[in-house]
Amino acid sequence: MTRAVVVHHTGGPDVLTVEDWPLASPGPGQVALRQTAIGLNFIDTYQRSGLYPVQTPFVAGSEGAGIITALGDGVTGLKVGDRVAYQGQLGAYADERIAAADKLVPIPDGISDQAAAAIMLKGLTAYYLLFKTWPVAKDETILWHAAAGGTGLIATQWAKSLGATVIGTAGSDDKVALAKAHGCDHVINYNTEDFAARTRELTGGRGVYVVYDGVGKSTFEKSLDCLRPRGLMVTFGNASGVVSIPDITVLSRKGSLYVTRPTSAHYFQTRDELLEGASKLFAAVQSGAVKVEIGRTFPLSEAANAHRALEGRETTGSVVLLP
Repeated sequence: MTRAVVVHHTGGPDVLTVEDWPLASPGPGQVALRQTAIGLNFIDTYQRSGLYPVQTPFVAGSEGAGIITALGDGVTGLKVGDRVAYQGQLGAYADERIAAADKLVPIPDGISDQAAAAIMLKGLTAYYLLFKTWPVAKDETILWHAAAGGTGLIATQWAKSLGATVIGTAGSDDKVALAKAHGCDHVINYNTEDFAARTRELTGGRGVYVVYDGVGKSTFEKSLDCLRPRGLMVTFGNASGVVSIPDITVLSRKGSLYVTRPTSAHYFQTRDELLEGASKLFAAVQSGAVKVEIGRTFPLSEAANAHRALEGRETTGSVVLLP
């Protein structure tokens, strides 16, 4: 048995219950992990609420770091005692867990377990968005919504290191200041300014090459007005609700725009793709191009409070749960 945070039925943060959960031995291709840090992400709240359906009951969470304590048959390239991190494997909110070995990434020396847990999902998201979805080039201007959030702080620093001009948005003066300190050339407080008009002003009326938006419904339509002709709208999250386009001709009217809704599952379909992304992410952290910002930590037993803080926009940077 292991202590875990379990969802028996979907709903608000109160449905997260701390209890003993069965822990099997690792099967073929699996390892047992003693977890040392667990990342908190909006996808955790989507699965808990039922927006992203998951068969109940389930152990919440999909990102973490820990130490391998046992190997199943057929596992190669890893050994007991290795520090590893992962993302995209449901069952993270636990002291111990079983994980698929081919989804684990060794943590390099010089990167702490907390830092690894804080950046695996968010950092790999930033990687595929900046390098694959729209390969950001030097001197391009981009717009990143929620620039003071966990993914935003990683991505804006990384984009700046690539030579881009980075415009960010944030919802308070404190968050504006934090985003400016992490790579943004300009930050717009979307609660006090019209971010579309301000973006047009900052770009001399031309618009940006790409908008990266993890906020969703509340920012989507105005974001289209921030793009130059044939620009790309990347909607990768639903923090304010799911986006819909009832009239797709809006894309032609606003400049023959492109829209995509990417997910990590389609960018990391092979282990080689995962290792390539993780290698670039860890190298960016080790070089200092990306500084990891852990805004808050919570004991694992307070996962419900962590969800309330995340959904209430009370957090900045990454949030980590500690077993």
